Amino acid sequence: MEDKLTIIGGGLAGCEAAWQAAKGGAQVLLYEMRPCTMTPAHSGGGLSELVCSNSLRGAALSNAVGLLKEEMRRLDSLILAAADATAVAAGGALAVDRKGFSAYIEAAVCGHPGIKLLREEVKTIPSGTVIIAAGPLASAALSGAITALTGSGQLFFHDAIAPIVSAESIDTDIAFFASRYGKGEGADYLNCPFDKEQYIRFWQALKQAELFPLRDFETEKLFFGCMPIEAMARAGEDTMRYGPLKPVGLALPCGGEAYAVAQLRREDAAGSMYNLVGFQTRLTRGEQRRVFRLIPGLEQAEFLRFGAMHRNTYIDSPRLLDAGLRLKKEPRIFFAGQITGVEGYVESAAAGLAAGLNAARALNGQKALIFPAETALGGLLRYISTDAAGEFAPMNVNFGLLPPLGKRLRDKQQKNLALAERALNTLERFKTEQGL
Repeated sequence: MEDKLTIIGGGLAGCEAAWQAAKGGAQVLLYEMRPCTMTPAHSGGGLSELVCSNSLRGAALSNAVGLLKEEMRRLDSLILAAADATAVAAGGALAVDRKGFSAYIEAAVCGHPGIKLLREEVKTIPSGTVIIAAGPLASAALSGAITALTGSGQLFFHDAIAPIVSAESIDTDIAFFASRYGKGEGADYLNCPFDKEQYIRFWQALKQAELFPLRDFETEKLFFGCMPIEAMARAGEDTMRYGPLKPVGLALPCGGEAYAVAQLRREDAAGSMYNLVGFQTRLTRGEQRRVFRLIPGLEQAEFLRFGAMHRNTYIDSPRLLDAGLRLKKEPRIFFAGQITGVEGYVESAAAGLAAGLNAARALNGQKALIFPAETALGGLLRYISTDAAGEFAPMNVNFGLLPPLGKRLRDKQQKNLALAERALNTLERFKTEQGL
């Protein structure tokens, strides 16, 4: 085996890749530029810092991301181990204590004898075997090096993060604890109910609110899964009511249903902070205070973190990468995480898992692992490594990426569970065949 594997980026993908590669016998140099060089979105220097929501989304196997999480658990994922160990109540979702999650991962990475963490910016592509897991917020120097390496311009979209408010500043005489459809514990979410008049006033204020300028961005290109709340408001009066402010499944304490409901999810284990679910935004800070305090129960809200907009870059993976996440024209280089065009925390970590396993195998002179198409991981990796008609765009994992069952099931949940069962059985056989 070669002496070292260099991994650029200490986010979810980079840490997962380092963990998997080190388990496979590689000596890993893991580079993270923070806190020496910061990004527009991060607030600290912790490994695998979550910059948007603290939720890793759905936990059930009837949800594609729930299936992907279970596959990763069965592949000894560090990120899933950290998430399970630091989980906070979130109904049917897996959400984490943000600081505890990062601390768990950093302790595991720094405690592994096969991993050396280096806190410095990488500005050029190193020699030897390399995994580029720099995330969607790679530094300008590294982005330039990647562009030169790939021979293509970077694609981009704009991503937005939601604000966090102090729990003690929420008026619980108005906001009430409940999970949608009664899933999970009753205290998982705080719900702020609107009547029609309150909602219309909020909607109109949101449409007219001042935004931060795009600065260096030429056009506003948004990923649907992170659509800013003001963009939803501009799309129509009822768009938010069919999105993050939908009132269904949330009965009012006095009975009946609100006209709209804003949900706040616990941000930490102590329950001292709450995240405004679905409220990613590019509003100025002053406008966030003014407009979001029109939400019933948040009239005196103390904002611990304001929402923000940042630029995400990703490469044209179907043209550039093979199914093992190697650069086709220079196979010593792997890519992992959001820079490959996977979208979401779990998907980014999953790409890191595959890249870490395959980099270690490459160092050992072994063939790359190509995960079966029937698995969520295999379907996701095929999406980013297979040429398709039209423009390549970021994608969350979904059951549409998996081959059909070959039989028709009318009930969607039953169909999804059948796909999940097939995926897990396929993964277990694959693990046995590959000695994983």
